[in-house]
Amino acid sequence: MKKISSFILRKIGWKIEGITDFPDKCVICVAPHTSNWDLFLGKLVYSAMGRKACFLIKKSWFFFPMNIIFNALGGIPVDRNRKTALTDQMVEQFANRNCFQLAITPEGTRKKNSEWKKGFYYIALAANVPIVIVILDYGKKTVDFRAVFAPTGDADADIAHIQAYYKDVEGKHPEKFTMGDNN
Repeated sequence: MKKISSFILRKIGWKIEGITDFPDKCVICVAPHTSNWDLFLGKLVYSAMGRKACFLIKKSWFFFPMNIIFNALGGIPVDRNRKTALTDQMVEQFANRNCFQLAITPEGTRKKNSEWKKGFYYIALAANVPIVIVILDYGKKTVDFRAVFAPTGDADADIAHIQAYYKDVEGKHPEKFTMGDNN
């Protein structure tokens, strides 16, 4: 599958850049997320790298036969209406696995969202794992594994630092990407 995925990426003109040797346990912060195609591109890239990451997806997508597909791809259903401790559930996953890479889009939606969700940050902090900053740049057709970041516990400062990596990045639908009031 690795060779096939690499071939497809080359054919559609996409390149993988940056740090491709990162920890077996990490939260992968992927942005911008402006299209359903982001998931398929991400899975293609990860397959080309010979890796498998899990991802959070809203529970409403888990209907037959889509649930079979999303389970096979590593999808973890999230019920946005329940106030459960998703962070605790993910921390447990990190604790119980030798390898667990969890891809999360900080915007939490494909729509324009002026405030990034901080769940990805709090999961990484509580699980004591780094955050891998990944940029999907449709303008350059690159998936850039830009940096490995260790959360310090100062969420506001750390999120601002992480967001700085995404300045001048183009999503599939650029009008839907924002990093908040500063963008």
